[in-house]
Amino acid sequence: MKPDAKKRTHGLTRREMTDRIATAVITLGGLAVIFSILAIMFFIMYEVYPLWRPPKASLTRKFDVSTTIAPKILAAGVEEYKEVAYVITNDAAIDFISLKEGNSIKHTVLEKLKDKEIVSVTSSPDNEQYTIGTADGYVESVQIRVISSFDAQGRRVLKPYVNEGNPVLIASSYIRQAIIIPSGEDAGTVAAITAKGEVILQLSKQKHSLIDEGTTEVFKHDLTPALKGDIPSALAIDQHLENIYVGTQGGMLYNWDIKDAVAPTLKKVASVKDTSTITALGFLVGQRSLIVGRTSGRVSVWFHINDKDDVGQKLLTEIHVFKSHKYPVSLIASTKRNRSFFSVDTTGDIILHYSPSAQTLLRLSANKMPLNAIAYASRGDGVVAVDKASGIYRWEIDVSHPEATFKTLFGKVWYEGYDKPEYSWQSSGSGDDFEAKLSLTPLIFGTLKGTLYALLFAVPIAIGGAVCVSQFMHHGMRAIIKPVIEIMAALPSVVIGFVAGLWMAPIIEKLVPTIFLLPGQIIVMALLTLFVWRLMSLSFRAKFRRGTEFLILLPVFVAGLPLFLWLNQVIQEMFLHGDFRLWLYDVLGMTYDQRNALIVGFAMSFAVIPIIFTIAEDAMSNVPPHLVSASLALGATRWQTVTRVVLPAASAGIFSAIMIGLSRAVGETMIVLMATGNTPIMDWSIFNGFRAMSANLAVEMPEAPEGGTLYRVLFLSALLLFIFTFALNTAAEIVRIRIKKKLRQL
Repeated sequence: MKPDAKKRTHGLTRREMTDRIATAVITLGGLAVIFSILAIMFFIMYEVYPLWRPPKASLTRKFDVSTTIAPKILAAGVEEYKEVAYVITNDAAIDFISLKEGNSIKHTVLEKLKDKEIVSVTSSPDNEQYTIGTADGYVESVQIRVISSFDAQGRRVLKPYVNEGNPVLIASSYIRQAIIIPSGEDAGTVAAITAKGEVILQLSKQKHSLIDEGTTEVFKHDLTPALKGDIPSALAIDQHLENIYVGTQGGMLYNWDIKDAVAPTLKKVASVKDTSTITALGFLVGQRSLIVGRTSGRVSVWFHINDKDDVGQKLLTEIHVFKSHKYPVSLIASTKRNRSFFSVDTTGDIILHYSPSAQTLLRLSANKMPLNAIAYASRGDGVVAVDKASGIYRWEIDVSHPEATFKTLFGKVWYEGYDKPEYSWQSSGSGDDFEAKLSLTPLIFGTLKGTLYALLFAVPIAIGGAVCVSQFMHHGMRAIIKPVIEIMAALPSVVIGFVAGLWMAPIIEKLVPTIFLLPGQIIVMALLTLFVWRLMSLSFRAKFRRGTEFLILLPVFVAGLPLFLWLNQVIQEMFLHGDFRLWLYDVLGMTYDQRNALIVGFAMSFAVIPIIFTIAEDAMSNVPPHLVSASLALGATRWQTVTRVVLPAASAGIFSAIMIGLSRAVGETMIVLMATGNTPIMDWSIFNGFRAMSANLAVEMPEAPEGGTLYRVLFLSALLLFIFTFALNTAAEIVRIRIKKKLRQL
């Protein structure tokens, strides 16, 4: 073979090798991108999955203590680690029981009640405060705690602790139910239902003095006459010492305001159709929501809302109704961890409910044995129950995310203190009793609202600019203006948001009236300039190169700036009572937030315009020149050629430009975060703020405990953003391809 042929063969082989390597690298790069996207998606799904994991419960321990403890157990409690339970028996004793071994580890006699017969015990939701009633009319408060510490070897040591209060004679007869609410400032509040059907309330107020320690004044009230002959059956007092609730055998629920110790006030209560006997009352965490159980098996939650018929007053109203028992409700137990609670019927059937969503989480059974007591662990991960035969049951429960259901995440929920069901996002509060509100609907709404207003400003400007630059502008000007607009895309969004929120928002606030008139002003000024341009001689107009005439508009618009500012003042003084914001509120009932959707629309359009403009301009510039020339040759004007030839031919690229701009706006974070009030409200008003999902992720993620409900809900919102943008881009590509195929067929 000749040397030249060998060189050609060798060169061809090298090119083939280079092509193969390049193909392999590009293919691997593409596969790596696809793999990375799928990995991110699966990781997000992995973090979201526990939200939908069904609750679980397992009976981990069951033993009988009837031979070691008094036969009648009246109440039970459990410490937070679920290692020690304690029971109060009718012989005035408290027994601490190891839930691991099943034996009694400490027996404590209540010295002040050892000669009395205990007939009733009422527990607080925290399993620490108990009110004991006796057969001869005495009541006493007992605090039971199990204190945790560590020994020298680092092992946890649990030490039982009992603090017995002073017995109070509240009545002369058998106490069916009693409640004592100790107070650091007052001597305490006592309420009791007696065997005679009396409802006794005793309020103690301490009067302070600068001279001595002060005196305690006791006010005792008989609330029985207000029942009008109905027999009381259940009693509850909130820890805030604001309300006392009494349920009756006639199914009525009574509510007194006890903030005034001298004269408790009977308040109005909404009526319900179920008039069966109220057998159990309890509170959710925070003690603002009242749990009511009845002989019909009905379980419901009540709280106060504004009374529509009596402005300024609160009405106790049944809000949530839960899955009913088949038999009368006998016990209610709640936890201080969240708004879940147990209800128990007379056959030992146990149901775990979650209040905001009115959802049934779990069902447990004590082998059809009626229960005397039930205690919900403070961490919400276990429950201890005692049946009438002194059998003790211990369940481990796993209800990690009861706050996250389809209804609470996407539907309207009637939250505590609200007057109606609403979409609401409020992930944190000031206290442990805060009710988390995790509706994603306001965030989805905010994302769509911000995107809509951004595209409302960006699309006309970007498409119009692309038409002007590609079809009407001189190629020399085009070579300058297009790169400048493309450089805008490189501006950090945090800078745009910073400028918009701190500099532009206060200026726009003062110029809102003329901002809305600005498009009309620009059109009028452009038409007047065109009219003057037409009046000028051809020799003068010939001095401007074709496609540079628009430069004459720049000094016109600059000169029109004083007119713009003058009109703003005139419009406000003549038509808007001198202040646009006051007029907006007084006439239209709308408020103006300085950082609102208008500001976001301006700022985000500044970030979106370069993307839409660049792609749309390229699509129009790539329309085959022979199509444009043929149209012009047939007598069409330049504008007719643009609207009837160029735009239809470039429609696929223009559509892609808008869709990519839409995806950019949906995922924008910093501009939305800094240029709006970031309030999760659902209002289309351009003068109000909003909160987008992307901005919410930036705000909430640093504060979200890892593995918590908020943490996983934020991942869910990230997944929704991922799916939305992926679906949007896929749909845009499909539509673009179809448009392109149709145009090829024409």
